[in-house]
Amino acid sequence: MEFDKDKLQWLEFDLLKEYPWISHGVFLRHGGLSRAPFHSLNLSDAVGDHPDNVKANRELVRQVIKVPQIVYAKQEHKAYVLEITSANISKIPAADALFTRLKDVGLAITHADCQAAIIYDPANEVIAAVHAGYKGLGLNIYKEVIQSLKQKVNSKPKDLIVCISPSLGPDHAEFINYKTELPEYFWEYQKKPQYFDLWMIGVNQLLDIGIQKKNIEISEICTYCTSPDYYSHRKDKKTGRNATIVAMQS
Repeated sequence: MEFDKDKLQWLEFDLLKEYPWISHGVFLRHGGLSRAPFHSLNLSDAVGDHPDNVKANRELVRQVIKVPQIVYAKQEHKAYVLEITSANISKIPAADALFTRLKDVGLAITHADCQAAIIYDPANEVIAAVHAGYKGLGLNIYKEVIQSLKQKVNSKPKDLIVCISPSLGPDHAEFINYKTELPEYFWEYQKKPQYFDLWMIGVNQLLDIGIQKKNIEISEICTYCTSPDYYSHRKDKKTGRNATIVAMQS
């Protein structure tokens, strides 16, 4: 479901509707201050955009999420999972997945073709935000996150809700050198020569670790096909980043 507040636009997931204390959104690229090639709601400070523009854009989305602070992951296309606590919230090391039990703290993943997933455990009141590009999927970052949640907060996969952002679709996920870039078990997801269904890979990885199918919502919107709304690194190379953000309200 798409929302529009003045010029800002974002998507919300149907599976999270019954939890009104969960603020979240996948923010489209409209309504911000950044100029080309980052126009306009670029939310990444790592792509060459002017820092003042990024700061202003982040403040706009913070007002939508309605929390005092949003923590942005320092992403490296790896599979390190970090719990955000009151002790480390001011100094975040590199991580491609964040989770927290804190209320009124947003977790953000920036992305331009990669999957960004929101995970919510209503039984244990914990949220997670995950960056899963093809490298992260190759490392099975979803499994790493679920294992961390099981160990740290006793989460049970059957209870978890997982919502996945728009990302690179099968018609544009081309890997010419897939035999060296992708794990061998990915090869069965080749839809046509050198093109792969990363959406199905992500969903099947979640099913394999015990997430219930009814608790998975994936936005099958291809960022390459919808670059007027979503940033696509695959299409435009030098460009901005969308953000997927989640928070628990107190």
